[in-house]
Amino acid sequence: MIKDKIKSACKIYSRDAARVNLIAVSKTISEEKIRETIKAGCNIFGENYIKEAEEKWPQIKKDFPEIKLHFIGNLQSNKAAQAVDLFDSIQTLDSEKLALVLKKEILKKNKNPEIFIQVNIGEEEQKNGIAPEKVKDFVKFSRDECGLNIVGLMCIPPAGESASPYFALLAKLARENSLEKLSMGMSSDFEEAIALGANYVRVGTAIFGERKIAL
Repeated sequence: MIKDKIKSACKIYSRDAARVNLIAVSKTISEEKIRETIKAGCNIFGENYIKEAEEKWPQIKKDFPEIKLHFIGNLQSNKAAQAVDLFDSIQTLDSEKLALVLKKEILKKNKNPEIFIQVNIGEEEQKNGIAPEKVKDFVKFSRDECGLNIVGLMCIPPAGESASPYFALLAKLARENSLEKLSMGMSSDFEEAIALGANYVRVGTAIFGERKIAL
């Protein structure tokens, strides 16, 4: 059970389990399966695609208003309005252009979603995100000039490498910029992420992979 593993990791690494949140990554998962997962005790979900989320989530959120929905995929600026409408948190702010568009849409819709800045923690060409050395200036731009509700940082470490050094770097960047929340760790490495300060772990395969709920 994923929640048991989270509690165990928190105990081992002296973390308060109440401060570590499980995000069930539900991309490609049916509305029926999502509803089963909610009834099993999960109350935070992550989606990667705006169109898919728009098809599944409005009715689910109406039926379960306590559910929090996080956008964790690549957000194109032309989809920012839909993201602000539907999501409680946007975890993938990665450019000044997107920050300005989000500012406009948030003011227009009078909403205040939590925003995480995505950091390209391994500085990989194929990945989105702000380079580590540019995080300070980007936080200042997004928070002070755009007025966004910047609450934390998010990353995806390079595949095939130990994730821990990258998680440690993200935690360091968060401390340097007075950001309290860290979204890091997925099915294969969430325990490492918890050890290094994760507040949100994004787990999909370990919950839905075998079409069984494993909270």
